[in-house]
Amino acid sequence: MIPHSASPTDAVWRAGLGACPGAGGAVRFRLWAPRRQQVELVLDPRGPERRRQSLSRGPEGMWADVLDDVAVGTRYAYLLDGEGPYPDPASRFQPDGVHGPSMVVDPRAFAWSDAGWRGVPLDRAILYELHVGTFTAEGTFAAAAAKLPYLADLGVTVVELMPVAEFAGSRNWGYDGVSLFAPSHSYGTPDDLRRLVDEAHRLGLAVLVDVVYNHFGPDGAYHALFSPFYLSALHQSPWGAAVNLDGEQSGPVRAFFIENALHWLHEYRMDGLRLDATHGLADTSPRHFVAELVDCVRTSVTGRKVLLIAEDERNLTTIVRSAAEEGWGLDAVWADDFHHQVRVLTAGDRDGYYQDYSGSIDDLAAALRRGWFFCGQPSSYTGRPRGTDPAGVPPERMVICIQNHDQVGNRPFGRRLHHQIDPASYRAASALLLCAPETPLLFMGQEWAASSRFCFFTDHHADLGRLVTEGRRAEFSRFAAFSDEAQRARIPDPQAWSTFDRSRLRWSEQTQADHAGCLELYRALLRLRRRERALQPGGRLEMVVLDGFGLALARLPESGDGLLVVVCLKGSGTYEHARSGPDVPGARWEVVLSTEMPGFLSSTERGQDGGPEIDAAGSLAIRFSRPSAVILKRR
Repeated sequence: MIPHSASPTDAVWRAGLGACPGAGGAVRFRLWAPRRQQVELVLDPRGPERRRQSLSRGPEGMWADVLDDVAVGTRYAYLLDGEGPYPDPASRFQPDGVHGPSMVVDPRAFAWSDAGWRGVPLDRAILYELHVGTFTAEGTFAAAAAKLPYLADLGVTVVELMPVAEFAGSRNWGYDGVSLFAPSHSYGTPDDLRRLVDEAHRLGLAVLVDVVYNHFGPDGAYHALFSPFYLSALHQSPWGAAVNLDGEQSGPVRAFFIENALHWLHEYRMDGLRLDATHGLADTSPRHFVAELVDCVRTSVTGRKVLLIAEDERNLTTIVRSAAEEGWGLDAVWADDFHHQVRVLTAGDRDGYYQDYSGSIDDLAAALRRGWFFCGQPSSYTGRPRGTDPAGVPPERMVICIQNHDQVGNRPFGRRLHHQIDPASYRAASALLLCAPETPLLFMGQEWAASSRFCFFTDHHADLGRLVTEGRRAEFSRFAAFSDEAQRARIPDPQAWSTFDRSRLRWSEQTQADHAGCLELYRALLRLRRRERALQPGGRLEMVVLDGFGLALARLPESGDGLLVVVCLKGSGTYEHARSGPDVPGARWEVVLSTEMPGFLSSTERGQDGGPEIDAAGSLAIRFSRPSAVILKRR
């Protein structure tokens, strides 16, 4: 099995794979190729000083050698039984892309300034998901780092980067990554990414990176040439052959991915990982791969908080239960049921998996109370029961949203929620998200109701690109609106530059009248979430359904003032506290925020009637003429 560091501190991390500079300028090259008879290192493979060096075979098919005269920045590749040269499966940088040579990188050379950084605990986490290539006009790590002061001022506490590992082409969501240890050269250098993390820590922001361990991308994955055991002979995944986590020679494969996780946490000082689609990790081993990964991370990284979050559609409490409870031990899991109920309720979605959701206020309330909606009920979409009972799981261990990259980008035209519903409904849904007891996630630009869409985009070579385009359009053929081929042809071509370009944020919008009010609302809601003890984990939630039009949530801390959040999500209605409850201790009511305050409205809405009428002088009555939310405190 490939050894990975089990060291107690970041300072003594030592990688087991790749080109690893050591003391005195020596570089150790190490890789796994169990079926190969000869492995040769090729230095400067495209240059005039091309040099070959045979590596020595060790136990379990490991090949290694130490060279004393290799400078940092040297390009290298491998010949396998005379074939190649191929890039290193554990390359730290691919400056010429996935098919080019790898580069020797020294992660120890970076001058960090975050010695006192200890991370952000889950109970303070407000996540902001961004895609480096579309977050700014430049689409680089450096440009994203320049926006971090904005994010800190906005009030988020954790930046979640969509996958940054090297992928084929110049643009991609990142889930087609193949050089999993190498930050994409399209975004900048490894040190550019380190500077982003260092700057985030200076500002009090944690940084998570999205990692993909359920499959390799379709172009540039040379792993199977080094070892056929990287891919499973037993399981398939939605993306082709599954990664081999439980078959012959699966031990070194598991260790490869665990080392990858530790590399991001040590070499880049990431504050955690978002594990993509853990439901796609086929593993029948007595100890699941994710549980092993979590244990290795907890052993290896100490002295600072590291958050481990799964994306998993199955609603399994196993994911967040501790090892003592026979769980995997992750900190949190994406819980999509809240998003789906909100989408159906506000936008009326019915295609695909949305057919499982009624969008009723009662079912939305159930998702909020439990953290997710499906707790074992049969799914009409899959024809199978889905979910487990999350009783006893703290709500902050569920990550909820009203937008994320999947729920926007996997729509035919990349439309965001606010592109399909009226601004008042969007403000009300935003308030509910940020006042809920679960951990909230924002998707880049939602805070100012960005006009840009987020489409699915790729930049593959022509033959593969054609298949991606055809597959993308065929995917929607079962949707009623796209049963006709001519309608499917309207779906943006993932390969087109224009599809990528329309997905980039337009930052100048923030000061425009139709967007500035929404941004101010998000700033105000995030301030409340940070400052009000009632909106932080640890207290009680009491909730009542309001005659099919909304919800009243009482957030009650163990000590201090409670908050009442009354949300009208559809139509109109009247809330009378004395009749409906819930109980909030105190003598008099004080309005903290209404989503219809003039400063939160667009220019076309200001001066119009429609905000809630609030009578807080007595027992409290709120008359809603349209969707909105009111937050009140009782003293």
